[in-house]
Amino acid sequence: MRLRARLVAEGVYAGSHRSARRGAGVEFGGHRAYTPGDDLRWLDRRSLLLHDRLLVRQFETETDRALRLVVDATASMGYRGAGAPGAKLAWSALVAAALARLAVGNGDPVGLTYIGGGSEPRGVAVAGGREVFERVLGSLEAVTAGGDARADVAVLERGLGAIARSARRGSIVVVLSDLLDLPEGAEERVAALASRGRILVVVQVLDPDEVDLPFGGTVRLRALEGGVVVETDAETARASYLGRLASLTASWEGVLTTRGARFVRAVTRDDPVQIVREIVRAAR
Repeated sequence: MRLRARLVAEGVYAGSHRSARRGAGVEFGGHRAYTPGDDLRWLDRRSLLLHDRLLVRQFETETDRALRLVVDATASMGYRGAGAPGAKLAWSALVAAALARLAVGNGDPVGLTYIGGGSEPRGVAVAGGREVFERVLGSLEAVTAGGDARADVAVLERGLGAIARSARRGSIVVVLSDLLDLPEGAEERVAALASRGRILVVVQVLDPDEVDLPFGGTVRLRALEGGVVVETDAETARASYLGRLASLTASWEGVLTTRGARFVRAVTRDDPVQIVREIVRAAR
């Protein structure tokens, strides 16, 4: 993943905004405890002499942005059709890793949380420096798809609650999810992250099978979340299915744009470089 994320990031123009630590208009924004991997240039030596502990100086500008990545790791994200290069979760992890690399290259802090996931996946606290990219990679490589978002009504709160409470004005929140089988009212819950001056980009990640319903004849389909089983004729059901999918997507896009958020639709057969470029443009 490290190599692939690097290749994707190198294919994208990284200058989505000016570095948070360069240029005119930089103002001192206080101290915080040093985290391994922080840029040593911003260590406050005077505080070390006075308090005998390492503190890092923080600076604020109008473009000071922390990237908060949210990856849906519920069971439906584990699906991989025959024509897909990988499961939806693996593809989303690659895009998230590439975004993290771009942010670190710009000198911006990065954090990672999950919606669902098998064996309670560990996220990454918001931090800056090269070390945070390694922590993000390690977390994304370890996560597995699991959990039923419809049955677990608290899954969104666990994944989004901390961001809603602590992400500051100017933070960029990128949510990668298939937007399928989420709890009722999920659109409004996710769209609320766009409040308080934050920039929210929601990326709907679908498998080619979900976009095209390419099956023929009588098919038996089982939901990865909820356990619902449907037996139907694929040709007869295709138009109705595609209409429902379009309606779901339009509902999400409508709620998000009304709240000032951005919406990007992706299929796992898409070039990750192009999708990351779309996300970067949307976050400007």
